[in-house]
Order: sequence, then structure tokens, then C-alpha cells
Amino acid sequence: MRELLPGLYLLPVPIPYPLKTVNLYLLKGGGEVALVDTALGTRTARGALELYLAELGLCFQDVKAILLTHHHPDHYGLAGFFEGLGARVYLHEEELPRGHRFWVAPEAFEEASWRLFREHGTPEAALLGIREAMTKTRERVHPPRHPIPLRDGEVLEVAGRRLKALWTPGHADGHVAFLLEDEGALLAGDALLERVSPNVGLWAYTRENPLRDFLSSLKRLAEVPAEVAHAGHFGPIGEVAKRAHELIAHHEARLLALLAHLEAPRTAWELSLRLFPQELDAAGRRFAFAETLAHLEYLRQEGEVGREGPPYRYFRR
Repeated sequence: MRELLPGLYLLPVPIPYPLKTVNLYLLKGGGEVALVDTALGTRTARGALELYLAELGLCFQDVKAILLTHHHPDHYGLAGFFEGLGARVYLHEEELPRGHRFWVAPEAFEEASWRLFREHGTPEAALLGIREAMTKTRERVHPPRHPIPLRDGEVLEVAGRRLKALWTPGHADGHVAFLLEDEGALLAGDALLERVSPNVGLWAYTRENPLRDFLSSLKRLAEVPAEVAHAGHFGPIGEVAKRAHELIAHHEARLLALLAHLEAPRTAWELSLRLFPQELDAAGRRFAFAETLAHLEYLRQEGEVGREGPPYRYFRR
């Protein structure tokens, strides 16, 4: 744990994923305690969070507000736990019918999810592994039942601070970053990461062009008046605009790489194996597929590729 500003603390919490930890941010002031994100619902995560709170003379019940950057399990998994203890939970309105509903009413998207994988060339053996990974993940997610919808530009006054919610879709449809305007600091969630590019995936429940959304969000973040961005993983980002432009260039390069692989019509699954040739577990391969599909659909909507099927195969125009 580290105090970044008076009353603002970084809490890195272990997660059983390749990124190793997720960064939560605790705000303490004005007689209130708030958390930005909650970590995954595992015994290890809860134990680490309990120890951090104890260092500050706090317990779980002292947390009165939860500000979620997005619905992904490593950020959202314990939101329902805190809500059950009396905390109010904030989540962007775009997440409510999409990512949030994915957790509270899985039957709403189940058939469409598996159809999406099959129609884009996913083998049944791989799909079985993906199903097993998702079942395990669901056991670690405790969704809130009554999240308070956030709107773009809305200013929250919590724990003695003013935080402006910036809608930054792409990594998730309702992703928000929280700007501490008085301090010139951005709590960026997964919209900006120091070492890696945030995953941008197309799923059965997402908006139709998440990559276009993400590129627009990066351009917006490049203009934000913040001297530092504290992200959902890894360390702080001192040059916010520079990192945003680096990520834009990364995705432009990935689009060119995809076009180079389309010397013959291919499915999104086949192309994901080319774009991400490293060995990945079922969860990793699921993300690789969704990211590849997001890039292909961006290219299709830009008129650079077409598709035929199902099963859908993409080809250069």
C-alpha cells in the first residue's frame, strides 16, 4: 500500500491472472471511505484487502462508496459484497444493460455468446475450455444488485474529494476514468496501461465497434488536464497524452498486421492464432479471439474487408 496524495492510497491486490495484481484506490476524508474498484471475489483478494484496511484502522464496513471503472471481474468482483455491507455502488449507465447484465442475468446472453464463437470459427474443443474458464470466473464474481448509474461528466463528491466521471468506452462499453480535477490526477482504470495494451474485445453483449470506441477514448484522454494517470494495473503514467498516442499507434499497427494475414479468406479464430501465436490458456485464447474480432469488425465497417458465411471468413476488398 502506498499513499499517493493525502487521503488517496494505492492498494495492489493479487489476482490469478497474468497481470498478477489489480490496483484499487482508496479515498479517505470528510468522514467517509471510498474505493475505486474492488478486485476479484477470491479468498486471497479479500484477505489482502482486509489487511490494507486494517493498516488504516478500517474494516470492510467502513467503506461507504464503491466507484467502479467497469464490469470486468478483477475490478467488479467484490462490488456486491460491499453493497451487502451498506456501501453504495456506482457504475456507468452503459454497463447496466450490457456488462453488468452479463453477470446478473447470464441467460440473457448465453446462447448469443456461444453462437458468436461458433459463427467465427471457434472449434468445439476450444469452446469447451472457454466454457469451463467462464464457469470458474462466475464463481468469483459477486455483482451488485442496485448499482447507481453514472453519466459522462458527472461529478461525485466522495471522501472529501470531487471526482469527474469520464466515459471512456472500448475496453468495456461503460468504462469510466475518474478525474481528480483539483489534484491533476486521473484514476484511469484500464483505459490506459503502462506496459501493455488494454484488451479491446467484441463480445455478444458489447457495442458493435469497440475498437472505434477505444480509439476515440484515447484521443479524449490525450486532452485530459492530468499530470499523472494511476491505472488499473502496473505503475503510474507520467505522460498521459504520450501513452494515449502510443496505444493508438499500437492498434493501427495491429490493423495492418491483420490485413497482411488476409492473403486468403480466414475466420476470426484462425486469424487470432496468427495474431497471437504464443501459447495461451483457454481464458487467454478467448481474449485473443475477441480482440481479433474487434479489429476485423472495425476494418469491415471502414470498408477495408468483407466477410462471407457463416461460418464467417474475412477477406480483403
